[in-house]
Amino acid sequence: MFEQHIYVERRRRLQEKMSSGLILLMGNVESPMNFPDNTYRFRQDSHFLYFLGLDRPGLAGVIDLDEQQTAIYGDELSIEHIVWMGPQPTIADQARQVGVEQTAPFGSLAERLAEAREKGRTIHFLPPYRAENMIQLAQWLGIPAHETRQHASEELIKAAVSLVSVKAPEEIAEMEKAINITRAMHLAAMRAARPGIKEAQLAGIVEGIALAAGGQLSYSAILTVNGQTLHNHYHGNELKSGQLVLGDFGAETDTHYAGDITRTFPVDKTFTTKQKEIYELVLDTEMACIGACRPGLRYLDIHLMAARKITDGLKALGLMKGDTEEAVQQGAHALFFPHGLGHMLGMDVHDMEGLGEDYVGYGGEVQRSTQFGLKSLRLARTLQPGFVLTVEPGIYFIPELIGLWQQEGRLKDFINYKKVNQYLGFSGVRIEDNVLVTEDGHRVLGKPIPKTVEEVEGVRAGG
Repeated sequence: MFEQHIYVERRRRLQEKMSSGLILLMGNVESPMNFPDNTYRFRQDSHFLYFLGLDRPGLAGVIDLDEQQTAIYGDELSIEHIVWMGPQPTIADQARQVGVEQTAPFGSLAERLAEAREKGRTIHFLPPYRAENMIQLAQWLGIPAHETRQHASEELIKAAVSLVSVKAPEEIAEMEKAINITRAMHLAAMRAARPGIKEAQLAGIVEGIALAAGGQLSYSAILTVNGQTLHNHYHGNELKSGQLVLGDFGAETDTHYAGDITRTFPVDKTFTTKQKEIYELVLDTEMACIGACRPGLRYLDIHLMAARKITDGLKALGLMKGDTEEAVQQGAHALFFPHGLGHMLGMDVHDMEGLGEDYVGYGGEVQRSTQFGLKSLRLARTLQPGFVLTVEPGIYFIPELIGLWQQEGRLKDFINYKKVNQYLGFSGVRIEDNVLVTEDGHRVLGKPIPKTVEEVEGVRAGG
């Protein structure tokens, strides 16, 4: 939790951007895993945390835009709860820590909202993503549960995006803490990897470091010898000589700010020639894209720059051919680079994704593409000081995708399928860092994490 004045100021700025009515901020509740008392690890809603700061289940907040008052609703623990959970601060005491003086039992919120509806007042809420909150909103507001996201307040979404997108110094400090923990996780995975070890053993090492630092993983770890599968959460393979390991994972601090770093390294102590060629192309692309980050430039244009660099590099290796601009315009590079260059980062690893990527990453200023690969770009809008984003180009050889495109003869004027087929067992390479956009350029957050060929091979050799 930050200092009280930070939450007070966040709510003040939110109210300035809104018209009238009530803002209903839903916290999360505990969710059973396989029976009522065996719950998943509790994770508070990020927007509730941003504006109200309280990290416990069973809460909701109301900001009355007309009366300029904020209240937090929740129930105190009974003695039965205390026996099992120990004593906890009262809701009133916790609310005062974030500058809220008014609290009430959770059950009284239904009456408050019903009264507002009778008076025709607007009730603003953000798109729910938990089934429990969808059902609760349906009961309070008289709308079908499956339609609650459609009734979310666009005014509130836009206001939240405008505020949360620009990270304050205290947030950046937390993110650097998360990234430095993530650094330790990646170094540990690089040092522990060897032929014969299972992916699951490496996954256990990195999650243990996150837990030991007082946090947890910011998302399910991708740690795999099958890096060609972009979101591969399977950890059952045994590492073998000649393979690459792709590790995409990050730590979340106790304040819930996230790191998101990817590194790729050989199971052996050194890269093979073929691995080194692809790796250095990805690294050169990443470094160029990081160098291009600055206010006033659209991230879409940096993504397209990455696509051109990858295309030029693959042409030099004989995997692609033809005019680079035309190849990128037609999406030929997406056979090898089928995802976006990056996304916003904050308390959510895909920051504010629950509000809608088009609001967060496009902001009404860029039309989202429907082209394969480019349509997966999560962030396209003009960069502003205070944005924190990921830069994560990659090159992948996906046998199923290559086979489909080759069978259809797709973009054969730009792709040398005969050469590409020699890479079918290669897997993939991705390299990712987290970047703050500053007033005059950018800054890579956190302590440097080895990523040149020499640095990675040095760690693999025991450095």
